[in-house]
Amino acid sequence: MAIAYVNGRHLGYSDTGGDGHPVILGHGYFTDHSVFAAQAEALHPRWRVIAWDARGHGATADDGEPCTYWDQARDVLGLMDHLGLPRATVGGISQGGFIALRTALLAPERVSALILSDTEATPCDPADKAGYGQMFAALAEHGPIDDLLIPLSRQIIGDDPHADEWRERWKHVVLPLGAAAGCLLERDDVSDRLAEITCPVLLMWGSEDRSLPRDRMDLLAERLPAATPVRVISGAAHTPALTHPAEVNRVLLEFLSTSASSAAA
Repeated sequence: MAIAYVNGRHLGYSDTGGDGHPVILGHGYFTDHSVFAAQAEALHPRWRVIAWDARGHGATADDGEPCTYWDQARDVLGLMDHLGLPRATVGGISQGGFIALRTALLAPERVSALILSDTEATPCDPADKAGYGQMFAALAEHGPIDDLLIPLSRQIIGDDPHADEWRERWKHVVLPLGAAAGCLLERDDVSDRLAEITCPVLLMWGSEDRSLPRDRMDLLAERLPAATPVRVISGAAHTPALTHPAEVNRVLLEFLSTSASSAAA
C-alpha cells in the first residue's frame, strides 16, 4: 500500500510496478482497492496494475469537502502525474466506472482504453437515491449492525464467502457516509457525451447484479463508439472482479491483448 499527495489530499493506492502498460482501476462504493488483488496478480508483469482508493474509502480519507466525480477523475489524473504516467488504461466498478468515464472526458489523450464494470453514465435513479439515502441514514444512526450490513453485503457482493469478510471489515472502518455519499447521490448525467469517448471500451456486467440493471450497461454499449458488447459474468453480483476473478481475468486479458495495448502504442 502506498500513499500519494494528490490535489491537496493523501490518496491510497497499490501498484504492481514494472514496465508494462499501466492499468488503473477504481473500486465500487463501500469497498476499496483490494477488490482488484486477483487482477493485479493475473495481469502483472505484462501490465502494471494500479488500484486506488476513492475519497472516503480505504486509505483515502473523506475530508468533509463536497466533491463530484469530476473531482475524483482529477484525482486519477493527479495520480498519473505522481507516477509519471502520460497514458493509461483506466477502469472501474460502479463508482469506479463513473470516475473512469469522466477521466476519459477530461483528458482523452491520456486514456488509451476504458474498462467499465457494472456502471452507468446516467444520474442516480430517483428510487435508488431514496433507498441509498435511507440506508446511509440508518447506518449513521445505528452504526454497522448486522441488520444493515447483511443486506448491504448481499447487494454489493452477493452470495459469496467474501461477503462475510467485508461485513467484518465494515465494522472496523469509517464508513463513507459524508461527502462521498453526496458525491454518489448527486452525480450528474454524462450519457449525452458518450460519443466523445472514442478509445476502446470493455463492458462487463454481473448477471446477478441487483444494484445496476442491465439496461444501463446496454446504454453504454449503444453510445460508446468503440465499446465491446456487454460481457456478462455469469453468477456474479455487483463486484465481479472480487467474486468471479477467473472469468473476469480471462475477459480482461483478451481485451488488453487485442485492444488496449495497441491503442497505447
